[in-house]
Order: sequence, then C-alpha cells, then structure tokens
Amino acid sequence: MTDSGKSGTATEEPTLKRVMGPGLLLLFIVGDILGTGIYALTGRVAGQVGGVVWLPFLVAFVVALITAFSYLELVTKYPQAAGAALYTHKAFGIQFVTFMVAFAVMCSGITSASTASRAFASNFSSAFELDLKTGVWITVIGLLFMGVVAAVNFRGVGESVKLNVLLTCVELSGLLIIICIGAWALGIGDGDFSRATEFDTGDRTALGGVIAASTLAFYAMVGFEDSVNMAEECKQPSKIFPKVLLAGLITTGIIYMLVSITSVALVPHAELIETDTPLLSVVERGAPAFPTDLFAYISMFAVANSALINMLMASRLLYGMARQGVIPRVLGKVHPTRRTPYVSIGFTTLLAFGLIIFVGEVPALGGTTSLLLLCVFTVVNVACLVLRKDPVKHKHFRAPTVLPVVGALACAFLATPLTDRPVAEYKVAGVLLAIGLVLWAITHFINKRTGAMYVHIDPETLLDEDPVETQK
Repeated sequence: MTDSGKSGTATEEPTLKRVMGPGLLLLFIVGDILGTGIYALTGRVAGQVGGVVWLPFLVAFVVALITAFSYLELVTKYPQAAGAALYTHKAFGIQFVTFMVAFAVMCSGITSASTASRAFASNFSSAFELDLKTGVWITVIGLLFMGVVAAVNFRGVGESVKLNVLLTCVELSGLLIIICIGAWALGIGDGDFSRATEFDTGDRTALGGVIAASTLAFYAMVGFEDSVNMAEECKQPSKIFPKVLLAGLITTGIIYMLVSITSVALVPHAELIETDTPLLSVVERGAPAFPTDLFAYISMFAVANSALINMLMASRLLYGMARQGVIPRVLGKVHPTRRTPYVSIGFTTLLAFGLIIFVGEVPALGGTTSLLLLCVFTVVNVACLVLRKDPVKHKHFRAPTVLPVVGALACAFLATPLTDRPVAEYKVAGVLLAIGLVLWAITHFINKRTGAMYVHIDPETLLDEDPVETQK
C-alpha cells in the first residue's frame, strides 16, 4: 500500500487532490484545536481547581498528545479519510462497533457545535452591550445562530483550506492578544502571577479537583483527530503527518498554558467563574484602553468557526452512513439544486436545537463532547495495538508500544464516573447514542421486511464522499 490516496473501493473513482503541504496542514490542525474550549471554559475550569487553571489544561494536553501518537501510527499506515471509524473497522471488523464509533464522533460534533452556540450568544450580548447574560434570550440567540449555521451548511459551504487559514488567523489573534496583555502586565507589575500556584478545589482533594477539571479541559484539546480526515488531501502524508501534528499540538498546548496563566493572574479565579466570557474579562481588566467590543467580535468569530466545522462534519458523516444503508436512507437525500445533504443537515440541526434548549449550559455540553471523544480515543488506542498484526508495504510512523497502552487506560479512566464527572453528561451522551441505536434498528427492520440487500459499512467512504449525486 502506498500514499496513493485511493479509497480502496471496488469501483475506480477519482482520488482527492493533494493540495496540503506542511504549512497548510499545520494551520488546519492549529485552527481546528483552537476555538470554543479556551474561549468559553477557562472560568469553568478555574472553578474546579482555583488559580492552577493551567494544570488541567496541561493534563488534557498530555493525554491528547499520547493519543496523538496512536493516530499518527494509524494515519500514516492507512492514509485515507474516515479516521476512527476506519481504524475500528480494520481492527475489529464488527459492523455494529464501527457504526457506534462513527455515530459517537458525529454526536461529538453536534455537542461541540451546541457548546459554541451558547458561547456565541454570550459573546454576542457582550459585543452589543445587551443585558442577556442569563435567561431565555441566551437560548434564543443560540438557536438563531445554529439556524444560520444550518443555512450556510445547506448552501453548500464545504471544507476550504484557504478559508481555514483566515479563520485560524482570527482565532489565533485573539489568544495572542491575551498573551501580549499578560506580558505587559508582568512587565509593569499589574498582574498577580502568584495566583497561578493557588489551589481551590472545594471539598475535593487537590488531585481529585485536577482530575475533574481535566475532564472538562480536555474539550479544549479535541480537534486534532479531525486532521486525519485530510490525509488523502496531503502531500506525502506518511512523511509529513508526524512532525506537523506534533508541532500543532505543542503549539496549541503552549498557547493554552500562557492564556490560562495570564487569565488567572489578571482576574481572580472567583471572578472568572462568574462569567461565560472569561477572556473578555481578562482584556477588560488587563487592558482597559483596548476596544473590548473588538475582542468580543473575535471571540464570536472563533466559536462560530468551531460550530460550522463541526456541523459540516456531523451532517456529512450522517449522510455517509445513510448512503451506506446502515441508517434510514432518507437521511442521505441530496437537494436537487443545492447538491447538499439537506435531510441530514436538518436532522443534525434538530439534535443541536434539543441540546441547546434542554441541556443549555456550556460545561455540560463541552463535558459531553469530551466524554464521547474519550470513549472514541480509548477504542483508537486499542485499535492501534491490534493492528500491529496488519503489516503494510510502505514505511509509516510507529508509536512506542507503551503509549497506546497508557493512552487507552488514561482515556478510559477520564471517561469513568471515578473522575467525578457530572451524571448529566452520561445522560446526554446516552440519549444521543440511543438515537443511533434506534436508527440502526429501524434500518435493520426495514431491510429485513423488504428483503433489501444489507449494505456493509465502508468506513473509507463515510467522510470522503461528496454529496453531489442525485439519489436513485
């Protein structure tokens, strides 16, 4: 097997164009990781541990980095799109397990976008100086925002590397502003950087507080796994992926450390807890002369980008599963003029609406995203070990054996109730996965009653197939 980029399907189809070199891939990875997590959850993490808000982000970074080594081995070994679903399918060959992993990834995209919608609403109220910090109006704005995302998705906005570069620069600029403000405060002595060593974990032990906060902070590190879906559009993926992915993770990890330390040095953690726009509070405190409404716009842009990327991924993945015949085929219908999967867009948007209305709070939505992806990462780490028995002809990255083992154990542990994870997150994740089970059961029943040929999941086509063909 080589880096040919072929999907491996039975029929000969065009391959994706390889346009991404190391620079563009790095910007894609950094842009995918940066966003809602650090912009919205810094205060919530501080509420778990106090001034050492940087420590949970560091723990989350280490766990993500360890898991990234497993992804590196697998993406350089199998340089195709589909990511976790592909690796699960190759490792275990169980259709139902492959489906549940793919559906969990899809659900994580919806919960992540819902988190972004709530953060967008909070920044919107700050940008326009509206007294909407609490109450039903935040929900209304979140719903309207998600409706706009659905409309953009319906119009056919696809993945654009050039657009991602622009969005990444905007997201990064906001965080660099925070870091520069921190450096200025350190230089003139305005900030109290000793707060960054103060623990305040309430009734928990210091270790218990850090672990609980790390499960939430992990949300800020997710996103790197999306880059594996760009493997077929990268030049020499087996060669460039290891260095670029690690560089992207380390870059974002350093940025998160600096931002979190700056935040608590300028604003006491007790005040950070009280706001849904923690970084905006940091700007107001550290640089009163800075146009705070401009930073609010940057924050809105950053979380909007996160929402759009995740809803595009979720609707496309659902469309792919419908095309494979593992969930009702109606979800795979394509609009005759827009050539977009309008039914799957509508379905995923309705799920997001439900989360915004009935779950609402950013920590619960962000925590559910982390929970779903920690379960997926556990499976990926195990798959990395299982697939050691499947050699390929080309050279590829090989992770030290201890890392997938540690990664599987760490991700599994962070997903358990032992971390004091809120019960609400398990309920939300359970409801979403139950919806997947219902869709699977309905399809199985219909296929059995109609005698339709059962179509097995081909993970390699779940994400790399464009919804442009008219449905038969």
